[in-house]
Amino acid sequence: MAILTAAVAPAVALMTFIYLSKRIELEPLPLIIKMFILGAILVFPLMFIQYAFESEGIFQSPIMRSFILAGLLEEFFKWFFFLFVAYRHADFDHHYDGIIYGVAISLGFATLENIIYLFANGIEIALLRAVFPVSSHALFGLLMGFYMGKAKFSLRYTRLSISLALIIPVLLHSLYDYFIVSSIWLYLIIPFMIFLWLIGVRKINLANKHHDNLLSPDPDH
Repeated sequence: MAILTAAVAPAVALMTFIYLSKRIELEPLPLIIKMFILGAILVFPLMFIQYAFESEGIFQSPIMRSFILAGLLEEFFKWFFFLFVAYRHADFDHHYDGIIYGVAISLGFATLENIIYLFANGIEIALLRAVFPVSSHALFGLLMGFYMGKAKFSLRYTRLSISLALIIPVLLHSLYDYFIVSSIWLYLIIPFMIFLWLIGVRKINLANKHHDNLLSPDPDH
């Protein structure tokens, strides 16, 4: 029970923070829960695919593992299901909602991954997992959701924003994974996480302001 609590608590805290950071009416929970569960379900096929590539010795260099098997593979499936499940849903009616749904699917994935990892390796690394892998997934999802919201509610650059909703999380996730396998990972990952949080907070503020000029063509990223 202690391991389960330690694995789930960071996601609950981060999801609560993102949910309550919305300045206008709070989002109904059913689609949030659906996206969270969907993210968790994605862990199993992605683990199988990654294991298959590992068994065949394909994409096993640090760069290929980071950019193909982690960044591209994981973020593509989150982006794909976001696009076809949440993007056209009636509850997605404000720019900030994209952030909520992006974080939900990412934290669903990160939570189940964290549960599996802590049961395999012990509770001693729970804090480290909360600070780095879980929060980084949340921030990748935040950026994905920001650009999905921009695509839905901006009159211009819709296709570009949908593309950026995939490209930016893929690149950042890939860099994160590559830094983790570096021999000097601690010196790289701390400034990287600070950078992610600064960008994430800025996107939260921008998305919250968006309801004041919903029909504005302002291209501010």
